Amino acid sequence: MKILFTCILSLLGAVAICQNKQILYGFDEIPQSLMLNPGGKVSQRAHFGIPLLSQIHLNIGSSGVTVFDIFGESSVDINTRIRDKIFEMKNTDFFTATQQLEIFNLGWRAKNGIYFSGGIYQEFDFISYFPRDLAILGWEGNRDYLGYEFDLGELNTTGDLLTVYHFGANKQLTDKLTAGIRVKLYSSMFNFKSVDNQGTFVTTLGDENSENIYEHTITNADVTLQTSGYASLRDDENDVNIASEMLGRAFFGGNFGLGLDIGATYDINEKWTASASILDFGTIFHSNDVETYRAYGSYTLDGIELIFPPLSAGENTFPYYNNLEEEIEREIPIDTLNTGYTQMRPVKFYASLGYGFGKSRGDACDCFHNKSDDHQQTVGIQYFSIIRPKGPQMAGTLFYHRKFGDFLSAKATYTVDSYSYSNIGLGVTGSIGKFGMYLAADNLLKYGNLAKANSVSLQVGFNIIIDE
Repeated sequence: MKILFTCILSLLGAVAICQNKQILYGFDEIPQSLMLNPGGKVSQRAHFGIPLLSQIHLNIGSSGVTVFDIFGESSVDINTRIRDKIFEMKNTDFFTATQQLEIFNLGWRAKNGIYFSGGIYQEFDFISYFPRDLAILGWEGNRDYLGYEFDLGELNTTGDLLTVYHFGANKQLTDKLTAGIRVKLYSSMFNFKSVDNQGTFVTTLGDENSENIYEHTITNADVTLQTSGYASLRDDENDVNIASEMLGRAFFGGNFGLGLDIGATYDINEKWTASASILDFGTIFHSNDVETYRAYGSYTLDGIELIFPPLSAGENTFPYYNNLEEEIEREIPIDTLNTGYTQMRPVKFYASLGYGFGKSRGDACDCFHNKSDDHQQTVGIQYFSIIRPKGPQMAGTLFYHRKFGDFLSAKATYTVDSYSYSNIGLGVTGSIGKFGMYLAADNLLKYGNLAKANSVSLQVGFNIIIDE
């Protein structure tokens, strides 16, 4: 059991990922910023993302533990370090994983001034809260916890692998206001969800009627795991067939859903600009290849009566093992259901306020140009939140954005979130002719030893950009 917890903590500390893209948000020179605010400002006439290379997004981190906490050089025994972390972490600590790969993306401005954009991207999204009580039970056992009720409801996890088809429209409505909307079609390839669980496990001293010194009681257990897209993969052991099945689900072969993004940017005056967006306001309806596993009930184990059958009886195993298993299954049955379920997408919210200053880029006429874009430098603040099963996760960012002529721009950020209070990030975008690229990374102070980082983000992409 201890080896298992070592592996789990190290793995989660290495692969947990957050969805905040604080560097890309408001970085209007990058076409993919429209994916974070469909109402952002658009200066180009058209863009074409290089297929499979226009946006690769990875953001690695965890809120309660790092790889260095467990495996870094230390005079403290590794088992002691794991135990200390288990007791230090809270049941609100979480591990998340989000990966995105843009398959195709393009945009163009129509004659009526509307900038249309659309494309396809693949996304993996996962979150698991730290089950502190169960971790203590698994690591320490229950000998020293008589009367303590271990909470089974701390089991809380969701995961989704999906393809998203999207189409949006963006228009400058007035001299001050730009607004946009994006419609999304979700094709879910694989999903699992286990939330709103309940029940307790407690060990107490037995009374005079007990068959043993201790009684182990599970009370009002109700633990559910919903899955879609899992049953058929479980039954197919051929890797080629599984890959073909997943590819088919990616292209309109899975469970479907609809979503909406909305956003706007408003120039308060020539210096101040505010923006906000709501992303992934939608639902996926799971009805195909669905299996739900539910364990519920109460049970008390106050000992096992040891039965040693005579050799002449020809028993190969002691029958009390089978009796115990049958008794537990009878008292806490596990049902398998095939009813469909709905899944709300994790709604995200962005907002920002920026102050522009510095020399203007000139007085050339541009019908799709805002005066607030003239500033070479901008400083401001950003806010991000995402709805999760145990409540929203939030982040605040200070940023500095500078333009170096028409061919190079950079954005530096300082972010405070659930992972860290010292997250420094930097993004750079440049162009050679019509070919543009961008690179963004955060938590740069940890790059000397990434094992100490609670989060590390990387975004890179390549586009063909046609200016006005």
